Amino acid sequence: MSVIKKYWLLYISMFRASFIADLEYRVNFLTRIVTDIFWYIAQIMTFEVLFLHTPMIGAWNQVQMRVFLGVVFVVDALYMIILSENLDQFSEKVRKGDLDLLLAKPANSQFMISLQKASTPAIGNLVIATSWFVYSLLQLPDFEWSRLLWLIILIPCGLIALYAMRFTMAATAVIFARSENLQFIWYQIYRLGMRPDSIYVPWMKWLLLTALPVGVIASVPAKALLEPPPYALFAWVIILAALLIYLSNKFWKFALKSYSSASS
Repeated sequence: MSVIKKYWLLYISMFRASFIADLEYRVNFLTRIVTDIFWYIAQIMTFEVLFLHTPMIGAWNQVQMRVFLGVVFVVDALYMIILSENLDQFSEKVRKGDLDLLLAKPANSQFMISLQKASTPAIGNLVIATSWFVYSLLQLPDFEWSRLLWLIILIPCGLIALYAMRFTMAATAVIFARSENLQFIWYQIYRLGMRPDSIYVPWMKWLLLTALPVGVIASVPAKALLEPPPYALFAWVIILAALLIYLSNKFWKFALKSYSSASS
């Protein structure tokens, strides 16, 4: 059995177990979906109110901004399903000794701690997000639907970059006893990526596409749909995703060198 097939089957098994576990608490399942619907409404209303006072925000008009929000919603839903619960609970796993169990398993420890639990209620988020995304695209005049092919590359690369940054920040819990302040900093940086990069001053825009590349999460895929394709930027996103995932793995191995078992 190839390594890729092995880990794919392992992930499918963990996803199925997560789904069964989440269905045991159906009210909580539905509550989480409803809660996130209010988050979507808040994001949409924020920009809709702003467009009552201006025809453009950054480089995009109201219809284009709806497309951007559609990309944000889809990427955020995928992140929630696959990664959020694992990375948000990273510190707890270290403190309670759950990391010891994961390190003892005959599988890559970074894979296990990153993907062990899927947040299956967020599948409802993905359905809602995709519906809004399609609706927003239908509002665009003369939209070239072939542009959606770019998303096959750019959204996974954006998710990989997002994962690598979030994982690296979360992995500091292995080194430091308390890293809540670093996690708070991460959420503030992440919020910057949930806004179009064109609203920022040039140096800030550069920062969000390079040193703190949260701008590649949603702004770059949206550019592929709304603007003439910036091929150099697309190439940078692909290179960046590969570089960040490599560096996150290096940092994880470095962090484990200073790890003391919770039971020791």
